[in-house]
Amino acid sequence: MSTFRIIPCLDIINRRVTKGIKFKDNIDLGDPVELALRYCKGGADELVAYDVTASAERREIDFEMIRRIAEVVQVPFAVGGGIATLTDMEKILAMGAVKISVNSLAVKNPDIIAEGVKEFGNSAIVLGMDPIAVADTAAFPSGYEITTRGFREHSGIDAVDWAKRAADLGMGEIVVNSVDADGTRSGFELKITGLIAGAVDVPVVASGGAGSAEHVQDAYTVAHADAAIVAGILHAGITTISQLKEELRVLGVPVR
Repeated sequence: MSTFRIIPCLDIINRRVTKGIKFKDNIDLGDPVELALRYCKGGADELVAYDVTASAERREIDFEMIRRIAEVVQVPFAVGGGIATLTDMEKILAMGAVKISVNSLAVKNPDIIAEGVKEFGNSAIVLGMDPIAVADTAAFPSGYEITTRGFREHSGIDAVDWAKRAADLGMGEIVVNSVDADGTRSGFELKITGLIAGAVDVPVVASGGAGSAEHVQDAYTVAHADAAIVAGILHAGITTISQLKEELRVLGVPVR
């Protein structure tokens, strides 16, 4: 049995870690380098850093910021936000990241997934998706639409259809970040996470809404995710990675 991964996430704006609710009203929570080091020493299985406004501002990712974080990271490191070309991917991987997360870019240009896989291997390419629940199930059979540019634009694409297409293009992992649950600490969006986990043969990561060990347990037992991204409850000091993992062991979730 493979172990369930716990992945702290650094949402970064202006070189500061922030967190909001449903991508709004973000507050400053600290220095990304300091938090990256803390989480690596504290038992993180992986770490992910997002330059969350890069796509919305139509600018390149802050490479200097990523370089500084990469210098202290001691676990597998994923990077996303503002990545526009294979050259960007290569530059970030050369800094020490092992995964590149593409979201808005992949929706605009799906071929970038296959190109990235060909160039760097499927384990290096992660699809990030920001689905939102919609009422129009005729247009969106899963009940969820993909949004882009930090939830600012609606794509017109069904979330499960997009996951299947991306998997067919060869990427190695999908992160399902629920817009509706993001920052709420009320639990992951288990329905869409489970639908996607059941539709593809690649690892699926639950993201958005973690508020307790029980929520993470649900991601594992109900949605059949392979990992969970945890952010706000770590940044705010509500729990630590080691405390969370101990609770998960008691709940029967196989963690490292």
